[in-house]
Amino acid sequence: MNKRLIPLIVFLVLAVFFAIGLTKNPREVPSPFIDKPAPAFRLPEVGNPAQTFGPEEMRGQVWMLNVWAPWCVSCRQEHGVLMQLQAQGVKLVGLNWKDKDREAAALLARLGSPYLSTVDDLDGRVGIDYGVTGTPETFVIDKGGIIRFKQTGPISEEVWKEKLEPMLKELAR
Repeated sequence: MNKRLIPLIVFLVLAVFFAIGLTKNPREVPSPFIDKPAPAFRLPEVGNPAQTFGPEEMRGQVWMLNVWAPWCVSCRQEHGVLMQLQAQGVKLVGLNWKDKDREAAALLARLGSPYLSTVDDLDGRVGIDYGVTGTPETFVIDKGGIIRFKQTGPISEEVWKEKLEPMLKELAR
């Protein structure tokens, strides 16, 4: 092989890798938990630690676990959409992640809660079990307790219409 062609070949290989990378959405991080059982937990409710919640209570229902935090700016952006979804009957459970300042109860009292239940994950261990890398993240969980989808980033009306709503309708059948 001609030694002068080596830089051209290296350039072409790199160009192909970069081109493939540009077609990927960096916000869509594949989750190793897709098509696996949702990790079990039992955590205290925000504002009512005597009451607890665990995913087994949602068995037989299609629902979404929304990982959020009061300090998360993107979480506040999606709050209005979540309130609309709750009004439409979408089953949402909130996982209040690493709320060291204990602001969640007051925030939900002020803005309204879109959640059937909101639990405290103060040390972040449940988030780790779900592979959470930041907030917000939302998991779609089917009737059998299997994770079917992970949304990284806020739920916008576009994300709802294009991804989540069709999926929830299909899983509800």
